[in-house]
Amino acid sequence: MAALEGYLNRIVSVITQDGRIIVGTLKGFDQTVNLILNDSHERVYSSGAGVEQVVLGLYVIRGDNIAVIGEIDEDVDSSIDLAEVKAEPLNSVVY
Repeated sequence: MAALEGYLNRIVSVITQDGRIIVGTLKGFDQTVNLILNDSHERVYSSGAGVEQVVLGLYVIRGDNIAVIGEIDEDVDSSIDLAEVKAEPLNSVVY
């Protein structure tokens, strides 16, 4: 969990166990890695259309639903035209 402290107040991308991609500012977390994201949105990928961004606002993600957490490089992220990005949605994690 010490690694997550370096992400506080930074923009992160979270991939959940069910394949959702949620981007927001990490405001807090606890010992079970429940996350609190502010100014968050879900990026919904499609092979036929660009990326749809669904505004979520303040959002809590349960720790047992998290697959991957990573920091977003804001300069690189802002330079990507998400309307032109086409990709298959991620599948759920299978154990």
